[in-house]
Amino acid sequence: MQASPQGAHAGAPPLAETDLQVLMVGLGNEIFAVETDMVREIIDPVPVTRVAGARSFLPALINVRGNVIPLADLRIRFGMPQTPATADTRIVVVEVEIDGDPVALGLLADKVYEVTEVSTRHTQQTPRLGSHWRPEFIRFITKWNDDFVIVPAMSKILG
Repeated sequence: MQASPQGAHAGAPPLAETDLQVLMVGLGNEIFAVETDMVREIIDPVPVTRVAGARSFLPALINVRGNVIPLADLRIRFGMPQTPATADTRIVVVEVEIDGDPVALGLLADKVYEVTEVSTRHTQQTPRLGSHWRPEFIRFITKWNDDFVIVPAMSKILG
C-alpha cells in the first residue's frame, strides 16, 4: 500500500507531516497510538461501579484519586470480543475534548507498551473492508516498527 498524506477516510483534511508523541496501547491483536497530550496517568485496574442505562461502551464509573470518572471499553465501541482482565490489563486515564468541554475518563487497555513517536509521513488509507471499527473513529493508520498502528479520533469515538 502506498503511503499517503491524506486523512484516514475520504473527505478528511490532509494531515500535516509531523511526528506525534504517543502511548502505544494494545486491545486484542490491535495496537492503538494514543496521543500523550491526552494521557493523564496509567493505573492498575480498580473496582468499578456499573451504571444502569449507561451507553454500552461506557458501562461503569471508577474512582481515580478521589475523582469519579467514566470507564470506557473501546472493545465494545469497535465491535471486538470482550475478554477477561489479565496481569497486563491497565486503565489509561485521558482527558478528551467533547463538545468543547474537557472530559476525563479511563480507557481499558489489554496492555500498555511504551511512549514513542509516530510520523504522519507514513500514513495509510483506512481500509473499507475487514475492519472492526468505523472509519470516522480513526484519524489515521501508520507504521510503528513493523506493525500498523491506529491513531484513533478519540473525541468521535467517545462523543
